[in-house]
Amino acid sequence: MKRTFLSLKYENYRLWFFTAIVANTGTWMQRVAQDWLVLTELTDNDAFAVGVTTALQFLPLLLITPYAGVLADRYDKRKIMYVTQSLMGLLAVGLGVLVLTGHATVEIVYGFALALGTVSAFDTPPRQVFVSELVEPKHLTNAIGLNSASFNSARLIGPALAGLLIALVGTGWVFVINGISFGATLIGLALMKAAKFYPIKHQPREKGQIRQAARYIRHRSDIVVILVVAGVISSLGLNFQLTSASMASEVFGKDAGEYGLLGSIMAIGSLTGALMAARRRESRVRLVVLAGFGFGITAGINALMPTYWTYAISCILVGYFTLTLLTSANMAIQTSVDPMMRGRIMALYQVVLMGSTPIGAPIVGWIASNVHPRWGIGIGAVAAILVSFGALIWVRRHWNVTFEYRRHVRPHLVIIGPAEHAERREAQRNERRRRERTLDATTQEQAALSSGVSAVPPRTATPEEP
Repeated sequence: MKRTFLSLKYENYRLWFFTAIVANTGTWMQRVAQDWLVLTELTDNDAFAVGVTTALQFLPLLLITPYAGVLADRYDKRKIMYVTQSLMGLLAVGLGVLVLTGHATVEIVYGFALALGTVSAFDTPPRQVFVSELVEPKHLTNAIGLNSASFNSARLIGPALAGLLIALVGTGWVFVINGISFGATLIGLALMKAAKFYPIKHQPREKGQIRQAARYIRHRSDIVVILVVAGVISSLGLNFQLTSASMASEVFGKDAGEYGLLGSIMAIGSLTGALMAARRRESRVRLVVLAGFGFGITAGINALMPTYWTYAISCILVGYFTLTLLTSANMAIQTSVDPMMRGRIMALYQVVLMGSTPIGAPIVGWIASNVHPRWGIGIGAVAAILVSFGALIWVRRHWNVTFEYRRHVRPHLVIIGPAEHAERREAQRNERRRRERTLDATTQEQAALSSGVSAVPPRTATPEEP
């Protein structure tokens, strides 16, 4: 348990962790309220309109986020977030006022979704990598895992609270409350102490910095595999607000309260996955691929559930594998790249992860509306299984990945990949060097004996020696 919450010993990180729970709770409330507003109040259960809203909110990520990553590497991340968090709060309040006064239309919601997505595109890269300045580098993996736990704690509370508030006071007040919740993040940023940061050297201004990051990724096949798997699954599989809204209202005939509850139940699995991620010392490509395959299987089961409650319970496993996939991908990338390029690399990761939503969300929305809501989930499940199998086959062919079964040692099944091959080669080199030193010492001793000179005892090499 102590290892799970290790990063909370840093004062600045504690402020970030707990204020983020408040702000993220408001964000999840708005997501649920926005989809419910479009689906049931502004249209007649038009899942395609929900898909368009989602697409517009994530479309700016494709165009803006790479440049936001350059800014995150070049300037003070905390100052950037002062601006972006304030603007997102104002947009939420503005939409809430329009809804409360009866002036909201589908087109207006589209406009606010696009504006929110634009600001969010500038906010995402600095927020993603800001955690690396709050803890020591050796605890970065733990901090990333706890960030996911914070986000999913909010996801556990937010949808259920949104459903309750929609039923009691309406969607407009949910937007207003979310706008106010951004104040928690601003207060947390203001209270942080500059002397307790672990700053990363800012990248100087120069041309071609986005191309530099793209070239870096192109020569890192491990990052490319992660981006392909996460991108395909995000595009067609991670449209839960859309698919859950369609399932709740059309298949099971439920209202806003039951729809919001689905998000909270899914967050049980997500929070479990986040806490387990916080305990890991490292993350590798294999975990991303296996989590993607697990998501495909559990999403397929989720789509076939016959009743509301069996559907809800199956959401727990979907949430667990979703969070394991996203957190392990985030960890594997952040902890393995040059810190001075981390903002740009994470920005391109977000382009693939979130920027693929404008492509997938309308497709999934059209399938849910014109074929069946269950197929809206099923298309994501099929895509996840196919891309995970494809990644496994590619990795097996190009990385010399093998599997070993060990009867008397746990774990019994061991995956031997590039890292393990490198470790074995290094161990073999060290053993060869040790033998050569021993042989040299023995030869010197024999030569000394034959010449009548006292031998010097052979020195044992330490593991740290080359």
